[in-house]
Amino acid sequence: MEPLLQDATTARQELKPRLKSEDYYLSELAGTFCDPIIAYPGGWGDMIPDWLKQTIIMERLLMNMAAVSGKEPTGTDAEACAYLMTASLDFPLDHDWTQIYLYVAGRVCSQAGKEVPSDIKVESLNNEQMHDLNRFKAWIYRTRVRARQERDRAERRQRKEAAATEHEIEQPALFQF
Repeated sequence: MEPLLQDATTARQELKPRLKSEDYYLSELAGTFCDPIIAYPGGWGDMIPDWLKQTIIMERLLMNMAAVSGKEPTGTDAEACAYLMTASLDFPLDHDWTQIYLYVAGRVCSQAGKEVPSDIKVESLNNEQMHDLNRFKAWIYRTRVRARQERDRAERRQRKEAAATEHEIEQPALFQF
Protein backbone atom coordinates (compact mmCIF):
# COMPACT_ATOMS: atom_id res chain seq x y z
CA MET A 1 0.00 0.00 0.00
CA GLU A 2 1.35 3.40 -0.92
CA PRO A 3 2.20 5.74 1.97
CA LEU A 4 -0.28 8.35 0.76
CA LEU A 5 -3.15 5.85 0.69
CA GLN A 6 -2.06 4.44 4.03
CA ASP A 7 -2.17 7.94 5.59
CA ALA A 8 -5.65 8.53 4.16
CA THR A 9 -6.88 5.21 5.55
CA THR A 10 -5.43 5.99 8.97
CA ALA A 11 -7.00 9.46 8.95
CA ARG A 12 -10.39 7.99 8.02
CA GLN A 13 -10.16 5.48 10.87
CA GLU A 14 -9.29 8.25 13.34
CA LEU A 15 -12.32 10.28 12.24
CA LYS A 16 -14.66 7.31 12.55
CA PRO A 17 -16.56 7.59 15.85
CA ARG A 18 -15.53 4.97 18.34
CA LEU A 19 -18.41 2.62 19.02
CA LYS A 20 -19.06 1.77 22.62
CA SER A 21 -20.04 -1.65 23.83
CA GLU A 22 -23.59 -2.90 24.13
CA ASP A 23 -23.09 -3.12 27.90
CA TYR A 24 -22.35 0.60 28.00
CA TYR A 25 -25.56 1.48 26.16
CA LEU A 26 -27.60 -0.92 28.29
CA SER A 27 -26.10 0.58 31.43
CA GLU A 28 -26.92 4.09 30.20
CA LEU A 29 -30.50 3.08 29.37
CA ALA A 30 -30.98 1.45 32.76
CA GLY A 31 -29.43 4.53 34.35
CA THR A 32 -32.06 6.69 32.68
CA PHE A 33 -34.70 5.13 34.90
CA CYS A 34 -32.70 3.92 37.92
CA ASP A 35 -30.01 6.56 38.53
CA PRO A 36 -30.69 8.90 41.41
CA ILE A 37 -31.72 12.47 40.83
CA ILE A 38 -28.77 14.49 42.06
CA ALA A 39 -29.97 17.08 44.57
CA TYR A 40 -28.03 19.49 46.74
CA PRO A 41 -27.24 17.70 50.03
CA GLY A 42 -29.30 19.69 52.46
CA GLY A 43 -32.42 17.64 52.91
CA TRP A 44 -34.52 19.34 50.23
CA GLY A 45 -34.37 16.49 47.68
CA ASP A 46 -37.90 15.38 48.53
CA MET A 47 -39.20 18.81 47.47
CA ILE A 48 -38.57 18.13 43.77
CA PRO A 49 -42.01 18.07 42.13
CA ASP A 50 -43.21 14.91 40.39
CA TRP A 51 -43.58 16.67 37.02
CA LEU A 52 -39.89 17.64 37.20
CA LYS A 53 -38.89 14.06 38.04
CA GLN A 54 -40.80 12.84 34.96
CA THR A 55 -39.17 15.56 32.86
CA ILE A 56 -35.75 14.42 34.06
CA ILE A 57 -36.45 10.88 32.86
CA MET A 58 -37.67 12.10 29.47
CA GLU A 59 -34.65 14.37 29.01
CA ARG A 60 -32.31 11.53 30.01
CA LEU A 61 -33.90 9.37 27.30
CA LEU A 62 -33.35 12.13 24.75
CA MET A 63 -29.74 12.51 25.91
CA ASN A 64 -29.21 8.75 25.49
CA MET A 65 -30.51 8.93 21.92
CA ALA A 66 -28.16 11.84 21.21
CA ALA A 67 -25.25 9.93 22.77
CA VAL A 68 -25.88 6.96 20.48
CA SER A 69 -25.49 9.28 17.50
CA GLY A 70 -22.14 10.52 18.81
CA LYS A 71 -22.91 13.46 21.09
CA GLU A 72 -21.03 13.52 24.40
CA PRO A 73 -23.47 12.57 27.20
CA THR A 74 -24.06 15.19 29.87
CA GLY A 75 -26.57 16.15 32.51
CA THR A 76 -29.87 17.59 31.33
CA ASP A 77 -31.50 20.96 31.85
CA ALA A 78 -34.11 19.36 34.11
CA GLU A 79 -31.41 17.77 36.28
CA ALA A 80 -29.63 21.12 36.55
CA CYS A 81 -32.93 22.76 37.45
CA ALA A 82 -33.64 20.19 40.19
CA TYR A 83 -30.18 20.57 41.71
CA LEU A 84 -30.26 24.36 41.63
CA MET A 85 -33.79 24.38 43.06
CA THR A 86 -32.69 22.32 46.06
CA ALA A 87 -29.53 24.40 46.47
CA SER A 88 -31.51 27.65 46.41
CA LEU A 89 -33.70 26.32 49.22
CA ASP A 90 -30.59 25.85 51.35
CA PHE A 91 -28.70 29.09 50.64
CA PRO A 92 -29.03 32.16 48.41
CA LEU A 93 -27.46 31.88 44.96
CA ASP A 94 -25.18 34.61 43.63
CA HIS A 95 -26.11 36.66 40.55
CA ASP A 96 -24.59 34.36 37.92
CA TRP A 97 -26.05 31.17 39.38
CA THR A 98 -29.43 32.86 39.81
CA GLN A 99 -29.35 33.77 36.13
CA ILE A 100 -28.37 30.20 35.24
CA TYR A 101 -31.13 28.79 37.44
CA LEU A 102 -33.78 31.10 35.96
CA TYR A 103 -32.58 30.31 32.42
CA VAL A 104 -32.72 26.55 32.96
CA ALA A 105 -35.99 26.71 34.92
CA GLY A 106 -37.55 28.82 32.18
CA ARG A 107 -36.54 26.31 29.52
CA VAL A 108 -37.75 23.31 31.53
CA CYS A 109 -41.04 24.96 32.50
CA SER A 110 -41.71 26.09 28.93
CA GLN A 111 -41.14 22.55 27.64
CA ALA A 112 -43.49 21.22 30.33
CA GLY A 113 -46.19 23.69 29.28
CA LYS A 114 -45.89 25.81 32.40
CA GLU A 115 -45.91 29.58 32.13
CA VAL A 116 -42.89 31.52 33.35
CA PRO A 117 -43.54 35.09 34.54
CA SER A 118 -41.90 37.61 32.22
CA ASP A 119 -40.21 39.51 35.06
CA ILE A 120 -38.05 36.49 35.99
CA LYS A 121 -37.68 34.84 32.59
CA VAL A 122 -34.07 34.73 31.34
CA GLU A 123 -33.80 34.25 27.58
CA SER A 124 -30.03 33.87 27.25
CA LEU A 125 -26.80 33.61 29.20
CA ASN A 126 -23.46 35.25 28.62
CA ASN A 127 -20.50 33.09 27.54
CA GLU A 128 -19.12 32.64 31.05
CA GLN A 129 -22.51 31.62 32.45
CA MET A 130 -23.04 29.18 29.57
CA HIS A 131 -19.61 27.70 30.22
CA ASP A 132 -20.47 27.33 33.93
CA LEU A 133 -23.78 25.67 33.03
CA ASN A 134 -22.08 23.19 30.68
CA ARG A 135 -19.44 22.33 33.30
CA PHE A 136 -22.20 21.94 35.88
CA LYS A 137 -24.21 19.58 33.67
CA ALA A 138 -21.07 17.53 32.99
CA TRP A 139 -20.48 17.31 36.77
CA ILE A 140 -24.09 16.15 37.31
CA TYR A 141 -23.63 13.42 34.70
CA ARG A 142 -20.32 12.23 36.21
CA THR A 143 -21.85 12.19 39.69
CA ARG A 144 -24.85 10.21 38.46
CA VAL A 145 -22.64 7.66 36.66
CA ARG A 146 -20.37 7.36 39.70
CA ALA A 147 -23.42 6.63 41.91
CA ARG A 148 -24.54 3.93 39.44
CA GLN A 149 -21.09 2.34 39.36
CA GLU A 150 -20.86 2.31 43.16
CA ARG A 151 -24.30 0.73 43.39
CA ASP A 152 -23.29 -1.93 40.84
CA ARG A 153 -20.06 -2.65 42.73
CA ALA A 154 -21.96 -3.04 46.00
CA GLU A 155 -24.40 -5.46 44.36
CA ARG A 156 -21.56 -7.54 42.87
CA ARG A 157 -19.76 -7.59 46.24
CA GLN A 158 -22.94 -8.69 48.00
CA ARG A 159 -23.53 -11.48 45.46
CA LYS A 160 -19.93 -12.64 45.80
CA GLU A 161 -20.18 -12.73 49.61
CA ALA A 162 -23.49 -14.61 49.43
CA ALA A 163 -21.97 -17.15 47.03
CA ALA A 164 -18.96 -17.62 49.32
CA THR A 165 -21.24 -18.13 52.33
CA GLU A 166 -23.38 -20.60 50.39
CA HIS A 167 -20.28 -22.48 49.24
CA GLU A 168 -19.01 -22.62 52.83
CA ILE A 169 -22.32 -24.04 54.05
CA GLU A 170 -22.45 -26.66 51.28
CA GLN A 171 -18.86 -27.72 51.75
CA PRO A 172 -17.83 -27.52 55.41
CA ALA A 173 -14.17 -27.39 56.29
CA LEU A 174 -12.53 -30.78 56.71
CA PHE A 175 -10.18 -29.61 59.37
CA GLN A 176 -10.96 -27.01 61.96
CA PHE A 177 -8.07 -25.57 63.83
